[in-house]
Amino acid sequence: MRARLVFLTLGTVLALTGCSPQQREEFDRPAGETLDDGSFGKATTTNRMMMTADRAMAIDMTRRFAAEVPNTVTFAFDSAALDLTAQGALDRQAGWILRHPFVVFRVYGHADKVGSDAYNKALGLRRAEAVIGYLAGRGVSRARLQAVVSHGETRPLVPSAGPERQNRRTVTEVSGVIRPRPMAIDGKYMERSYKAYLDSAQPKPGLIPEPLQAEE
Repeated sequence: MRARLVFLTLGTVLALTGCSPQQREEFDRPAGETLDDGSFGKATTTNRMMMTADRAMAIDMTRRFAAEVPNTVTFAFDSAALDLTAQGALDRQAGWILRHPFVVFRVYGHADKVGSDAYNKALGLRRAEAVIGYLAGRGVSRARLQAVVSHGETRPLVPSAGPERQNRRTVTEVSGVIRPRPMAIDGKYMERSYKAYLDSAQPKPGLIPEPLQAEE
């Protein structure tokens, strides 16, 4: 029995000694190190790169929207009605948004300083909602609306307590992008990424030798 065990031990040493330098290196490395073939952490890196690209795209689209269409419409005193000039500007906004189906947007409502803070905040909201309703009537999905915000009288363009028309306005802003569905970072994508992460940590066949069994 002892002789057989000694023979097996010597045989194991000889087998390891006869391995190539590359094979010995595989056994000398810490457990799990040889399992990283470049895919480890790839899902996290890809996710981070996609989010960075989306932020850059959102900034670019915000600038383009403001440069290519009028993003502001104004209103008559104490009114949320859209006149013909406002409707023309919103027609152009709707056309731009429809040509870029991956953008989401916000609408900000404003008022002049005539009246109470609470009244002007409510008036700013009615103006923003009027713009949303008009854009929806031109085919823009409300699902692409990220926020409707009223600043009331707190952010005037013209610093005046009087009925300044430039302060009675709404501003439409492209606020982000939605990546097309094939590349969307949704729950299923994250589930697949996590599975790929786990699979990359599984031992590969042939890298871990089977334990030697001693004869009895």
